[in-house]
Amino acid sequence: MSHPLQYGYKPTNGKNGIAIKNELTYHAYGDYLILDIELSYDTQLTLGKYGRLRRQFLQENTPILYSNLVLTEQLFPHLYEIDWTAHERLELIQGQLLAIDPSPDKAANQMAWVHHTNMIKAQAEEIIFAELIYT
Repeated sequence: MSHPLQYGYKPTNGKNGIAIKNELTYHAYGDYLILDIELSYDTQLTLGKYGRLRRQFLQENTPILYSNLVLTEQLFPHLYEIDWTAHERLELIQGQLLAIDPSPDKAANQMAWVHHTNMIKAQAEEIIFAELIYT
């Protein structure tokens, strides 16, 4: 875990040695004070299937890592990288699996071709899930 001073907090001694964080601003919303937080980056990228699966896995299975990524603003760059890498690996693995086990002729037997193509994609996704998403 990083030192709190790295993120711009200036602790001062409070009661019982508890650190008090200064320079935080709030705005009143009814009876509540809401912390003013702004992200330091702005992106228009859309998170894909594999990025969303990775986020769900992090939230459910590694909440400390998820919170750390959120607080350090590294969650979405991490998810975009996982999503992009997963798509690249999917194309690569599908090509390799098709080289080992070629598809039947699409014109002669369309259902066998569809079955084979879906099987190849499912096998490639199993590998991606094990290597990238659920680790």
